[in-house]
Amino acid sequence: MKKLLVIAFASLIASGMAFADCAGDATAKKLAGAAKTSFLKKCEADAMAAAPKDDAVAKCDAMAADKKLAGAAKTSFTKKCVADAKAAAPKDDAAAKCDAQAAEKKLAGAAKTSFTKKCIADAAAAAGTGAKK
Repeated sequence: MKKLLVIAFASLIASGMAFADCAGDATAKKLAGAAKTSFLKKCEADAMAAAPKDDAVAKCDAMAADKKLAGAAKTSFTKKCVADAKAAAPKDDAAAKCDAQAAEKKLAGAAKTSFTKKCIADAAAAAGTGAKK
């Protein structure tokens, strides 16, 4: 039991640090308004995707704490956060492969975003039908 608590506490600290890094990066980039919100959302999602799936609840709890949520708001946020993390799990592999392909093609900006989005959608469609490309 103590080992589990130590692991959970370490996960909370690590996820808090990941969120703090996102906020620090946004500040360093002098982002504000919608750009900051979008950056933080993507950064948090990337941090969640990089974490082992067992840590999703701990990471979501830490993000809720960072946002100073409590009660029903915290419960709702955590539930959605964990569901989003689980839904993103199969896409993580495809996203990594698609990012690598975009890097090989030396794509950047909107071209990279468009390519990656289509690549991930194609991978999801192929996985859904059982077909392989």
